Amino acid sequence: ADPTPSYFYLDIGASESLGFQPTPDTPHGVPTDEGYANDLVSYEASQGIALDLTQVGCPGETTTSMLSGDDHCYGDIDTQLAAAMSFLSDHHDERGIVTIDLGFNNVRRCMYRLTDNEPCVEKQLNDVRADLPLIVKSLKSVAGPGVTFVGLGHYDPYLGFEIRDGAAVEFAHDSEQVMDRLNGVLQYVYSSSDVPLADVDSYFDGKDRTPVTLSGVGTVPNNVAQICHLTWVCAAAPYGPDYHPDDQGYSMIAASIEGVLPAPW
Repeated sequence: ADPTPSYFYLDIGASESLGFQPTPDTPHGVPTDEGYANDLVSYEASQGIALDLTQVGCPGETTTSMLSGDDHCYGDIDTQLAAAMSFLSDHHDERGIVTIDLGFNNVRRCMYRLTDNEPCVEKQLNDVRADLPLIVKSLKSVAGPGVTFVGLGHYDPYLGFEIRDGAAVEFAHDSEQVMDRLNGVLQYVYSSSDVPLADVDSYFDGKDRTPVTLSGVGTVPNNVAQICHLTWVCAAAPYGPDYHPDDQGYSMIAASIEGVLPAPW
């Protein structure tokens, strides 16, 4: 029998790329082996393909810190980008998948205390627009011919605030425009670089406002119910509100990546 084909999987990004989820002891979350990268490895294994996973992500990473190293993982002597480029150089002759999950932390800093800080959003989106093409270009410059890149879009975790009342509801509505703009920038940058975008928001039913019943809450739009099911945003303390996906949310993100991977993946 033929040996199982083996490929690398380089997983680049912030805490979401590491499968972060909250626990009672660490409400801010810890890395888990239930993230989308792990789900992708399991799914591919079921298809007879062995993926060897390498994770270089850093919690809190933005497109800017990816270039400057101004984060708490790499510091200013190194960057996640340098680590990823060195991995790709070392594996130049191999086939593999690279997922890039950046951009959300750029705008996250503009969305706090139920306020959408518009000048901040504008600046951060401009940063993503400037930084991300450099990141993709740098990665592609050292990647071998057998490497498939996939960029990740983002769901809108702030939709979960719609189940509260007052200012929180308005904040949830404002967030949709912000996240749409972020996804628009990601779509533009990745398509300009010939990188497919995993449309995570559609897999989370991000635009579906059909009324559904959410247990313990009542009637809510489907996109709000999905955010409550697929993330920790609607969870009670100490687990919530936390913007990270839960196990089911991560498997949904893995499905969105699978959805754009070309054959033979």
